[in-house]
Amino acid sequence: MNGSAEAALQLIEEKGYTKPYAADPHTVICLGINFSSQTGTLEGFKAVTGQ
Repeated sequence: MNGSAEAALQLIEEKGYTKPYAADPHTVICLGINFSSQTGTLEGFKAVTGQ
């Protein structure tokens, strides 16, 4: 919250959240989403395929 979509994606990578799915033949999509606590709305997002 109140960060950036890029920071959320960086956290996903740092924490290794996609590693359990590495052997899965399906495509893993990581979503970085930024919500604003001030407006209560989505301010940005970014999607990338998992590592």
